[in-house]
Amino acid sequence: MDKEIIKAHKISDEEYDQILEILGREPNLLELGVISAMWSEHCSYKSSKKYLNGFPTKAPWVIQGPGENAGVIDIGQDMAAVFKVESHNHPSFIEPFAGAATGVGGILRDVFTMGARVVAGLNSLKFGNIYDEKYGNHQKYLVKGVVSGISHYGNCMGVPTIGGECSFDECFNGNILVNAFALGICKKEDIFYAKAEGVGNPVIYVGSKTGRDGLGGAVMASDSFNEQNKSLRPTVQIGDPFSEKLLMEACLELFKTDFIIGIQDMGAAGLTSSSFEMAGRSGSGMKLYLEKTPMSESGMTPYELMLSESQERMLICAKKGCENQVIEIFKKWDLDAVVIGEVTDTGNMELFWNNELVGMIPIEPLSEKAPILDRPISKPKYLDNIKDYQFELKSDIQDLFIQMMKNENVNDKAFIYDQFDSSVQTNTIKADGKLGASVIRVKENNAAIAMAIECNSRLNYIDPKVGASAAVASAGRKVACTGAKPLAISDCLNYGNPQNPEVMWQFAQGCEGIKEACKELNTPVVSGNVSLYNETEGVSIYPSPTIVNVGVLENSSRVLKASFDKAGVRIYLLGETSGNFGGSLVMKIQDKKVAGNLKNIDYKAELTLWNFLYRANQESLLECANSVGVGGIAITLAKMCAISKKGTILESGFSDKKMIFDESFSRAIIGVDEAYEEQFLQLIKEFNIKAYKLGISTDEDCFRLDEINLSKKELENLYFESFKEQIQ
Repeated sequence: MDKEIIKAHKISDEEYDQILEILGREPNLLELGVISAMWSEHCSYKSSKKYLNGFPTKAPWVIQGPGENAGVIDIGQDMAAVFKVESHNHPSFIEPFAGAATGVGGILRDVFTMGARVVAGLNSLKFGNIYDEKYGNHQKYLVKGVVSGISHYGNCMGVPTIGGECSFDECFNGNILVNAFALGICKKEDIFYAKAEGVGNPVIYVGSKTGRDGLGGAVMASDSFNEQNKSLRPTVQIGDPFSEKLLMEACLELFKTDFIIGIQDMGAAGLTSSSFEMAGRSGSGMKLYLEKTPMSESGMTPYELMLSESQERMLICAKKGCENQVIEIFKKWDLDAVVIGEVTDTGNMELFWNNELVGMIPIEPLSEKAPILDRPISKPKYLDNIKDYQFELKSDIQDLFIQMMKNENVNDKAFIYDQFDSSVQTNTIKADGKLGASVIRVKENNAAIAMAIECNSRLNYIDPKVGASAAVASAGRKVACTGAKPLAISDCLNYGNPQNPEVMWQFAQGCEGIKEACKELNTPVVSGNVSLYNETEGVSIYPSPTIVNVGVLENSSRVLKASFDKAGVRIYLLGETSGNFGGSLVMKIQDKKVAGNLKNIDYKAELTLWNFLYRANQESLLECANSVGVGGIAITLAKMCAISKKGTILESGFSDKKMIFDESFSRAIIGVDEAYEEQFLQLIKEFNIKAYKLGISTDEDCFRLDEINLSKKELENLYFESFKEQIQ
């Protein structure tokens, strides 16, 4: 085969030799395209799989870990939560509205494919510098497009977007990150899996028609950006949320029957990945008659049909004899449903076009035995230049605090989350674009599910291992601050070019940090995604492992608020403040640097804090709880004050005044009513947690913390108005 064609499919010489060995001959163009998609980084995890081995994935409450469309945990009384986070970074940078919208559509399908009704969504968004002379206006365009795409798809689907995070840094000027999370609910007995077994069982295509949109998407997502490939709009899929809504309802109706063996979303690599994965997991073979595929465009070829990433499509393995019943359900919902193949026992994927065999590929080597690369790794040289940097206060503390409150990484993102419908389905208890975790009610068992999405890229830049473990700990702490028990995580590992040994070192360290934190905190990984090649013109993003923690509170009426809502609340800081300024926001704002060292996380202290919050909430001792994160206690307290619209008179007790901006781990701000203060202090002693009383909430018109003294109006203007002004 022509070497240029092989190169265009991102197949290396070694991989091509492996293809020749598998097939025993030269592949034709269709076969090369199929193999190229299945062996792309996006589908095969060939650079990352080595480091993903060893993730903690089991616990008594884990029903399904990694390997299916989404993870599943037990949430009590025979109910299950199904969830996953995934990236749509490259498409969103190329075409922000369509890329973000189809990212939401894809993650929703991953969840309802498992048999669950989707009840909540989150997102983690990372953009470049909106003030940059060269990139700023484009970054604002990307923000508006991405947010519009997310809100359009989620709102049309009737799925509440109940929280998320959004941050800005110049490292994302060339590659933004758009990570979407979805969570669904179902009975444990109603979970469906992606399998195709039983010789002669029909394979049914359902959903929207196939077009040429999204062609090469999986391969595109497995490459970095440069001048040659910046115009890639044809590889971005176009989504239709109204079709997906019909598809979801049809699938949920189908799941109440006994007609099917398995079901798989046609996501990245479309019909290729869905068919190979279903057959591969079952050890089966499959025949597909591609001319039967519903098409939205004329003249489509087998190559295009196998590789199209048109949206809102599923592949079903039905029980033989039940074809008509399955088809009738989808016709009722005005969707295409056509038998396009059957399960065999050959172990091969046989592709036919008008009765002619046009492709035959062994399934197992593609779906289960893709290449696993052992790429070179080396510790980044930049770390030697930043590790010894020490932060010292150089500015007036109130002036610095005001700069921080006006910063786009701190202030209120109402421009974003006000576009999301957070209350549809009427189960939302806490929709947080502001503070901490988000919470929904599960009507079936009266439990509450708390979920938090977290990633601090600056911490991962200066220490990829501790930074990744800090994301696990922080997401869990936010969930714990609602009174829920953190149970499991889903991860989306966003890194740069794996062909760069320094990036692979960052990735390896990040995986070790996640493994360590999940093991020590007993929050196994149940699902996830890897996104590599986040690089433009040789410049990679900061390592950005996004972590979503999901936890359960047995009684939804006990959910803790994140802020005090009355005067007289006693405000305490829990945990040790140890002088952690590495990668801190205050350093970035004052010194324009991302540097320093991180102290290791004390997992025992972290877990003790979680357990204390759960117990104290069960005993009704707390008015509110909020994790201390970016900007330290100064920013955490300021947000709580602005949102509550109450005043505060607070003293940190720190002899070194810069410590109010310290970002030490394993800390929380909690509020206690005077009537429960004594019991609270007794429980603190029992758990042996350090607690310092900062002061009280008041009806006075002030936010006072040490030398910082602003009126409530000044504070609220800084917090609520700044981002709106910046993004216009």
